[in-house]
Amino acid sequence: MSDWTSKLPEAARDYIAGRRLDEVECIIGDIAGVARGKAMPASKFAKQPTFFLPNSIFLQTITGEWADNPVGAFTEPDMILVPDFSTATAAPWTADVTLQVIHEAQDQQGNRIAFSPRNVLKRVLDLYAAQGWQPVVAPEMEFFLVARNLDPNQPIIPPMGRSGRRAAAKQAYSMSAVDEYGKVIDDIYDFAEAQGFEIDGILQEGGAGQVEINLNHGEAVKLADEIFYFKRLIREAALRHDCFATFMAKPIEGEPGSAMHIHHSVLDVKTGKNIFSGKKGEETEAFLHFIAGMQTYLPAVVALLAPYVNSYRRYVPDFAAPINLEWGRDNRTTGLRVPISDPAGRRLENRLAGMDCNPYLGFAASLVCGYLGLMDKKMPRAECTGDAYMSADELPTNLGDALDLFSESAPIREALGSDFCNVYESVKRNEYKEFLQVISPWEREHLLLNV
Repeated sequence: MSDWTSKLPEAARDYIAGRRLDEVECIIGDIAGVARGKAMPASKFAKQPTFFLPNSIFLQTITGEWADNPVGAFTEPDMILVPDFSTATAAPWTADVTLQVIHEAQDQQGNRIAFSPRNVLKRVLDLYAAQGWQPVVAPEMEFFLVARNLDPNQPIIPPMGRSGRRAAAKQAYSMSAVDEYGKVIDDIYDFAEAQGFEIDGILQEGGAGQVEINLNHGEAVKLADEIFYFKRLIREAALRHDCFATFMAKPIEGEPGSAMHIHHSVLDVKTGKNIFSGKKGEETEAFLHFIAGMQTYLPAVVALLAPYVNSYRRYVPDFAAPINLEWGRDNRTTGLRVPISDPAGRRLENRLAGMDCNPYLGFAASLVCGYLGLMDKKMPRAECTGDAYMSADELPTNLGDALDLFSESAPIREALGSDFCNVYESVKRNEYKEFLQVISPWEREHLLLNV
């Protein structure tokens, strides 16, 4: 076994054991969380310690256009990409034996590229580490399986189940509903096992063809890497069975949206104890400070948690989306929920993030709010014990307003890094401008002959 393969995680070594490794995909996530990079023969990968890509990949919008570069001339210098072998994992859907490896993005002096989303998350974790803390996160991923949609002018519809009927809505937690597309779920399990990922559970959500996958709690970068990989493997599993998997926040009109709920706790590095619980198991002031930080700063990071115009279609009343900054114990109507747990597992669940967000930036945005709360040491508003769905709207309701709040928040900009904030805003303003130039069917239907 060559030197570099000895650095691989056990699951990757098991996958290639006794077989000839054909190809390695050298990848990195862009602003949208799209995998960018290059594939190369394994023999070449073994001889090349670093790789190159232009830093302009972080200026590409979701439509493939290029945003203005706010941090220098558009000369597209090469980044140095260094493989992070701990991320190596199988690509089990390929015809040949292939591994994927996420790479670190550095400039030519060896510094982190400030606007790489994975590096932004690491920057936030460094803030925690400087205080002797380590965040722990546990994500919930919601997505839809839908019929193949080859014409963007046509609405998205649920997939055909094994019964010959289209997947039905309002079947939350139904086992028979999951069985309707059981072959896709089977492939998701098989791919995840080959890649060394542990799924905590799969369940049917409230939408037609809507599925939720829960992951075990752990370190933030590792879990963001897994979600980055999971999105790809889920799409590949769906394609095998003549349907699409989509992580759009609101793909089907009249159905619930898809969230990425994020559970947070924080450990004291020296003791390994959860700082949200005291010696007698009681809630600590630190826990309340964390909640207060979420209430104070979340509006300024909604542009990261809800990054597209479609994201705000999820933020509508009566569709099980907690569009508020209230907090409550075991209350799913609040944007900030404290689940039932023992003292060691005490945590806060942020229910605002959409599944369309970049997982690195979703975690970074949520964690930075909690960090600022811990530093500010303020107390949250009184707990909401009733129906928080009826609470006053405190969040931006469109991408333009969200970007305005993002650009105006000095504490958020300082914590995430001004270069990243400038690049992100440039990309998103470009996307928003493109969207505003598109005339929708609603406008043609209701305005063409009536106004």
